[in-house]
Amino acid sequence: MKKLFICGLFSIFIMQTNAQAKQIPVYLDDSKPVESRIEDALSRMTLEEKIAMIHAQSKFSTPGVPRLGIPEIWMSDGPHGVRMEIDWDTWSHAGWTNDSCTAFPALTCLAATFNPEMSALYGNAIGEEARFRKKDILLGPGVNIYRTPMNGRNFEYLGEDPFLASKMVVPYIKGVQQNGVSACLKHFALNNQELDRNSIDVEVSDRALYEIYLPAFKAGVQEGKVWTVMGSYNKYKGQFCSHHERLVNNILKGEWAYDGIMLTDWGSAHDTREAALYGLDIEMGTWTNGLTWGESFAYDNYYLAQPYLEMLKKGELPISTLDDKVRRVLRLNFRTNMNRNRPFGSFATSEHAEVSRKVAEEGIVLLKNTNHFFPIAKDRYKKIAVIGENATRPLTVGGGSSELKVKKEVSPLEGLISKYGEDKVFYTMGYGSGPTVYDQFMPSPYDADSLRKEALQLVKDADVVLFFGGLNKNFQQDCEGADRITYDLPFGQNELIQDLLKVNKNMGVIIVSGNGVSMPWLDQIPALMQSWYLGSEAGSATANVISGDINPSGKLPFSIQKKPDDNGAISFGTISYPGQDGKQIYKENILVGYRWHDTKNIPALFPFGYGLSYTTFEYGKASTDKKEYSKNDVIKISLTLMNKGKVDGAESVQIYASQNKPSVMRPVKELKGFQKVFLNAGESKTVEIAIPVKDLAFFDDKAHQWTVESDKFTLHCAASSTDVKTSVTIEVK
Repeated sequence: MKKLFICGLFSIFIMQTNAQAKQIPVYLDDSKPVESRIEDALSRMTLEEKIAMIHAQSKFSTPGVPRLGIPEIWMSDGPHGVRMEIDWDTWSHAGWTNDSCTAFPALTCLAATFNPEMSALYGNAIGEEARFRKKDILLGPGVNIYRTPMNGRNFEYLGEDPFLASKMVVPYIKGVQQNGVSACLKHFALNNQELDRNSIDVEVSDRALYEIYLPAFKAGVQEGKVWTVMGSYNKYKGQFCSHHERLVNNILKGEWAYDGIMLTDWGSAHDTREAALYGLDIEMGTWTNGLTWGESFAYDNYYLAQPYLEMLKKGELPISTLDDKVRRVLRLNFRTNMNRNRPFGSFATSEHAEVSRKVAEEGIVLLKNTNHFFPIAKDRYKKIAVIGENATRPLTVGGGSSELKVKKEVSPLEGLISKYGEDKVFYTMGYGSGPTVYDQFMPSPYDADSLRKEALQLVKDADVVLFFGGLNKNFQQDCEGADRITYDLPFGQNELIQDLLKVNKNMGVIIVSGNGVSMPWLDQIPALMQSWYLGSEAGSATANVISGDINPSGKLPFSIQKKPDDNGAISFGTISYPGQDGKQIYKENILVGYRWHDTKNIPALFPFGYGLSYTTFEYGKASTDKKEYSKNDVIKISLTLMNKGKVDGAESVQIYASQNKPSVMRPVKELKGFQKVFLNAGESKTVEIAIPVKDLAFFDDKAHQWTVESDKFTLHCAASSTDVKTSVTIEVK
């Protein structure tokens, strides 16, 4: 009888459980299709709840729908690490004690690795950190093109070439989003300078738009399946880009069938009607400059808040515009904070530090190495003089929204002392800059003459000198909100280098920057490295490369000009850069970076794709699997690569394509493939790179379509954009 009673109770429990299961709203039922859940949630929301979902409630969050259990969406700046917590309604740091992150190298460094596998590791690691910190959107990566070396924000981007940027950004996005955190592709579009970024009106040809400035965004959307895109501050053809009919409605959501959200940059919305009609989904930071000031608690007055609600109630705008926005926000919820299966993440771990170090090691570029100046073996010298502020200055702080509070940052000096010992490494600043303040220049508090004299005294009897110079994250250097005002190194570094060379010629220079700089002393120094903002493990990576524990394999992701006027955009005068009377015309058209240098026969100081190694590589003769291809085929080009030296190393084989007789102007050659190949000393490998014939197309702006012409094409296998090793010609029928 007791068993029957228990069985009866159990049956009642099962029936009740089943009944409760049947009563779960569709939008909360994981077994239902996402689009059905979206429609169910939408049907339950009031007009006011819908409006609340599409604009900020604080500096970095939107409110969700508390009544329905739909969570807030929390965002954090990236793209090099998860920013420290910010106050609810001010730009002050919140003062938390548990938000010290791993700083990963700047994206210029990631691009310099020419290694998509590094990009995947990077994306996953930073995604894990964002997830642990309970962020739903990480505000990165940035894929604006390196158009000029003056852009204060180039360090956040992936260089001058759209193909390289496209191939590197996709694994980053996938890595982040596999953690249930949305990556945010930014800044859409044509945000290629910081000067006058809030007002500059850009005019550019459709060919340049589609061939140069949009491909990385398109790849991020269609291949990376990114969930969030951030608009830019600037205008394009008279309309602000964050609510732009052509860019957002026609291209992003039309041609590319993007199903995610369009997010403003902080303060980039300007008009309620345009925001409603032209694709803006979430409005953030209105009436702020995105970093330092703002109108207090103004969220209900945002363009997509009360003004939009009133226009909807008056019938001046269709409800369908709002419903589309809310559907996209809900889709983001289901992909992130309403996905019960997403992992929990991890934060500031040794594994993340290792990823940061590996990316840094692979990204450092060896530009000059006369008489094997590098590597410097541990027992080679007794006195190593280290000069330069960038050997010790923290470079994870400043720079604007990419500022970080880090768990640790190993400086180059610390890395060198750890590698060689305190008894061999001696340091003095040599030059000094002011403190980091976002929107104003701060003069150096140091006596420049005293610093110079100390440096000259230290190097007199040094066996070798290592000069750590370059730029930093201060205003009008590598920093958001302003462009550089000179191509020269700041704080008298060029003059200091010249003076040091008069005392000790055995000096290697390490430039730390996110932009090219002038190098009037280049012919006088034996060795040069281009380093970057390397993050938490900067010093460890730098010392490993200098000592030879790691063989450098980075390649330049942008051309370094001899002088500013050698840059295509700058060469056309102020109407092209930085603009006149609020207008700007991209007069160099599609000839950006190496495309300009090659086609106009203006040599760069250091070309795109260039980078030396401590070993040498021999390229065999290139061949293709066929000689003739249809327009739907894939070309397979192969060659043998051999490491002829005595140390293990890696080489990034680059494939450039030239068309024989194009019907339109085309660059001399364009990057169409690359592969990083790791070889032990004496080892050889067959390298095969696949190039779809469709990738040989140009954008026909008259027909508004990509066109591959029937013609002969030459494929160049190269170590840089100017160092072609072997070529092969094919024909497209």
